[in-house]
Amino acid sequence: MLFIKNGQIHTITHGTIERGSILIKDGKIAAIGTDIPVPEGAEVIDAQGRWVQPGIIEAHSHLGVMEQDVAAAGDDTNEMVEPCTPHLRAIDAINPRDTGLRDAIEAGITAAWMTPGSANVIGGQAATCRTWGATVEEMVLKPYSAMKGALGENPKRIYSPKGKITTRMGSAGYARELFYKAKNYMQKQEAARQSGGAMPDYDPKLEPVCAVLRREVPLRMHAHRQDDIMTAIRLAREFDYDLIIEHCSEGYMIADQIAAEPRVKGVTVGPILTARGKIETANKVWEAAGIMQRAGLVTAIITDHPVTPVQYLPLCAALCNKAGMDEEEALKAITINAAILAGVADRVGSLEVGKEADIAIFTGHPFDVWRTETVATIV
Repeated sequence: MLFIKNGQIHTITHGTIERGSILIKDGKIAAIGTDIPVPEGAEVIDAQGRWVQPGIIEAHSHLGVMEQDVAAAGDDTNEMVEPCTPHLRAIDAINPRDTGLRDAIEAGITAAWMTPGSANVIGGQAATCRTWGATVEEMVLKPYSAMKGALGENPKRIYSPKGKITTRMGSAGYARELFYKAKNYMQKQEAARQSGGAMPDYDPKLEPVCAVLRREVPLRMHAHRQDDIMTAIRLAREFDYDLIIEHCSEGYMIADQIAAEPRVKGVTVGPILTARGKIETANKVWEAAGIMQRAGLVTAIITDHPVTPVQYLPLCAALCNKAGMDEEEALKAITINAAILAGVADRVGSLEVGKEADIAIFTGHPFDVWRTETVATIV
């Protein structure tokens, strides 16, 4: 058992508790409040004068998949052999010894969405994992939490020299072709179940796409420019799946239109703490996250680690707050909203009885990045 006492507890979803306590049993929050007795034999952390909150969550990263210190030898982000590779799984590439994970823990970041890259129109199955563990099996919270896709410059840049994709139309065409194949595969499966006939041969590329079409997991589509965002929405409407828009650099320009689409379950914003390195990010602004949040979208702020090092996620949220995003909403954007989009909000992202004890303790407000230090990260 672990007992945290005297802390300023920021639950994220149920307000702030002054001089509060948290009782942790078997890795879960057993009690939270102001009048909790200290159980006999419990390890006690005195958080007097400390800021206590749920662990920070990185909603879009390549932690473990693109190791930050070993260049090409540790880069397993993209299998650039064909435009659609839905059978690839991030958990087969994550290295728990990536030093980016150590940096995350030291910054109070306890979980992250770890994804294949954006070279392919359909890039593979992303996982949501803890940032601590000796093996991926110890780290994983949800081994397949979303399918990763990409529109815009990246697939064109990779596949134009190979004679496969030269236009945005081509990228959408590849996605549409794959979805139709998966839809037909599902129809054959259903017909076999109804008739008692032979099932179609198992297809490892189509099965994970079927999970998207059955709305078991969302498609998270890399789309910076507003026309790419609308193409992502158009495809989601056509095939009726849940969509999360990644990066969404120009999303603030059409925030109301995005928010009006029921298939869009949220957006991630970032990386913002970078140069405008390509044409499709020319219009990114710090105000974007706040504009989209106020439009009613579930909004998470991201680093896209290692594009921006993951430990600067609180700084990114602080700068979005400075640019007009409400402070509490900016905190939600790196905790509960990130957990929602990563498919694990029932387990982490807020301090509630029954949830897992992923907790960060700081000397002060995590947005006060120049003075605040991490006291403890509990995973």
